[in-house]
Amino acid sequence: MAAERLVQAGCNVLVIEAMPSPGRKFLMAGKSGLNLTKDEGKTDFIATYADAAEWLHPMLKAFGPRQVQDWARELGQEVFTGTSGRVFPEAMKASPLLRAWLKRLDSKGVELRKRWRLTGLEDTTCVFDTPEGVRRAEADVVVLALGGASWARLGSDGAWANWIEDCAPFQPANVGVVVEWSAHMEPFLGQPVKGVALHAGEMVSRGEFALSERGLEGGGIYTVSRAVRDGAALTLDLFPDLSVAEVAARLAKPRGKASLANHLRKALRLDGARRALVQEWLRPLPEGEALAAALKAVPVPVTGLRPMDEAISTAGGVRQAQVDERLMLRDRPGVFVAGEMLDWEAPTGGYLLTGCFATGRWAGDHAADYVMDY
Repeated sequence: MAAERLVQAGCNVLVIEAMPSPGRKFLMAGKSGLNLTKDEGKTDFIATYADAAEWLHPMLKAFGPRQVQDWARELGQEVFTGTSGRVFPEAMKASPLLRAWLKRLDSKGVELRKRWRLTGLEDTTCVFDTPEGVRRAEADVVVLALGGASWARLGSDGAWANWIEDCAPFQPANVGVVVEWSAHMEPFLGQPVKGVALHAGEMVSRGEFALSERGLEGGGIYTVSRAVRDGAALTLDLFPDLSVAEVAARLAKPRGKASLANHLRKALRLDGARRALVQEWLRPLPEGEALAAALKAVPVPVTGLRPMDEAISTAGGVRQAQVDERLMLRDRPGVFVAGEMLDWEAPTGGYLLTGCFATGRWAGDHAADYVMDY
């Protein structure tokens, strides 16, 4: 995105890629459907960025959900909005969009060099390890978009933090939680859990998640993982559309000779993975209104988070105080920073990609202005 803005401004642009091919994490993001952005309608898209909302506000206003959709269409990729407001290319994959984007950049004269890994920066002179040995590239302006510290095998290992001082420590974001299961849960591992609400601190998620051998994973848990990481207890509301009183009323129906477990299945239609979780985490089962209240706030015994390299994204990186309003490093004139390198985080659901697009565009525009004034 930064390269596109720079070349449109008339700059000669060289894109350096550490991996054998570009956009590997972008392609991974589209493996199960590329969620480009989120069409929030009348709700506040920017507020989702929490602590970073004020910082990112001008960037997201300049290039938010509507602009992301227009950009994809300009590349020949029609998009559609799902029932949850998430926006996808009609092809669902990332590869057609990436191919069209790289082709357009190439047609505008942007040069791409692959297998060049940045190892140091001296003013605006970059030092690289390449297949041909150490190489240096002098430039009037540099835009760094080196990624966070998750999915290292795709190229973003966070090693750059060793030569940019005072970065915020990396932490996993949008990550699964660890739960130790009993043997009782084995038949249910791999199954999705739907129609519930996850609560952690002030965060609430109605998204789906899956029971894995290691705990809970998926979009629903990723939404609240930040609060869990920060120490909030995680609870599960199995009936988010019913009040405690309504659940209690259904439980109060005569159960005859049925066991309490069978009564739960019949009176509340509680079966499959949800019933297994009740048997796993609510033992012994309370009765009456106490049971109704417990089913609305089942405690999840989280023992930790999955490792950072398994996280969808990371928090930490270049702090807001380290860059000016243009995203230029204050102590390195001519060096701009974009994407996951910056210390911000957002949930999955299109927010991550939109934030990366917006910061890349912003850095590219201001880098072009810097060159013109140079």
